Amino acid sequence: MSSSDPIEETVQQSLAIIKRGIDELLVETELAAKLRRSLKENRPLRIKLGLDPTAPDLHLGHTVVLNKMRQLQDLGHQVIFLIGDFTASIGDPSGRNSTRPPLTREQIEQNAQTYFRQASLVLDPERTEIRYNSAWCDKIGLRDMVQLASRYTVARILERDDFTKRLKAGVPISVHEMLYPLLQGYDSVVLEADLELGGTDQKFNLLVGRELQREYGKEPQCVLTMPLLEGLDGVEKMSKSKGNYVGITEPANTMFAKVMSISDAMMWRYFTLLSFRPMSEIDALRAECEAGRNPKEAKVLLARELVERFHGAGSSDAAVEDFELRARGGVPDEIEEVTLSGAPLGIVAVLRDSGLVPSASEAGRMLAQNGVRVDGSVVTDRGLTLPAGTYVVQVGKRKFRRVTVA
Repeated sequence: MSSSDPIEETVQQSLAIIKRGIDELLVETELAAKLRRSLKENRPLRIKLGLDPTAPDLHLGHTVVLNKMRQLQDLGHQVIFLIGDFTASIGDPSGRNSTRPPLTREQIEQNAQTYFRQASLVLDPERTEIRYNSAWCDKIGLRDMVQLASRYTVARILERDDFTKRLKAGVPISVHEMLYPLLQGYDSVVLEADLELGGTDQKFNLLVGRELQREYGKEPQCVLTMPLLEGLDGVEKMSKSKGNYVGITEPANTMFAKVMSISDAMMWRYFTLLSFRPMSEIDALRAECEAGRNPKEAKVLLARELVERFHGAGSSDAAVEDFELRARGGVPDEIEEVTLSGAPLGIVAVLRDSGLVPSASEAGRMLAQNGVRVDGSVVTDRGLTLPAGTYVVQVGKRKFRRVTVA
C-alpha cells in the first residue's frame, strides 16, 4: 500500500500515538488491520479496560492506562470502562503469592461508586460506555460455567508465573482463582472487544480473553499492556499501601509537592506515561535540561499539568506558591488543627497522635534526622515535653499541624 494513501497515513499516525509509552502490543499487524477497517467502514473500535473496585480511590499509577484510553477516545474509538463488580468478589490472583480475600458486596458497591467519577477526571464521560460484569456473570449457570471452563486447559492456566511460583513453594491455589482469568476473558467475548488494555501484570488475563473470543467464533482482540508506574521512591510500583503514591483526589498543594519530590531521572518516565504533551515537546525539554537548563523547571511544568488536570485550570498557581513557601521554611496559611489532652505531652506522642507520623518509631526516626520542627525550631530530643499551649509542629517539608496541648 502506498505511503501516500490517506488511510494508511492515518493508521500509522494512530499507531504512533497508541504505542507511546507502552510495554507491549499484541499483535501490531492485526491492530493495524482493525484500524484500516475502522476507517473504511467508519466504525469505531471497541476498546476495553476492566478494573475491579478493590479500593475506593485511584492514584496516578492507575491513570497510566486511563491516559491511553483517553488517547484512543481522542482518536475516535469507543471506550468501554468495565467495572468488575462480579470478578472483584473472587479477587484477581495476578502478582499474588497468596489467595486474595474476596470483598463483600457492600465493599464492592461502595468502591464502584467512586471509580467512574474519579476515572472521568481523565476520560471523557460523554464518550465512555460504562458496563458492570455482574450483568452477565450473575446469569451464568453451572452448565454454562462448565462449558466455559472446558474451553481452556489447566496446563495453560498453570503457565502463569504467580501460580507456578506458588505451586513450587507449596502455597495453596484455590480453584476459584483459576476461574478468574476465564471470567475476565469471557467479558471480552460478551463485549466484543477489539482491543483490551491493562498493566503488564494483566498480560496473561488479556491473552485468555483473546483465546476465548476465538473459541466462541469471534475475532480475537488485540492486547496492549502498559508499564506499572514506579512510586515516589522510584523503586516500588506506586501503591497506597506502600505510601509512595499520588492520589488523584489529593489536595492540589499535596499533589504538586509529591510530584516535585520525584527524582530528576524518574521525571522523564512520568512525563512519558502521564503527560499529554507531544513526545517531540518532551524530547526537546529533556535535551534542554541535558544542555544545562535546571531540571526543576521541567518538573514544575509536569507538576502544574497534573494538578490542573485533576483540580482545574489555574489551580497550580496556589500550589506553586505553597511549595515555594514551604521550601523557604515558611508556614502555610491553612494548617490542620488538632487538640491533644494530657499536658505535658512528650514530643513522640504529639507527632504520633496528631497524625504527623504513623508510629512512635517513625517519630524517633524523623527526630534523629532533624526532620521535626516546633514553632520553627529543629527538635532532636525524644525526651522533649510540651506544656499546655498551642504549637506549629512540622515534619519534613510538607506536613504541618497546629497542635493545642491541653
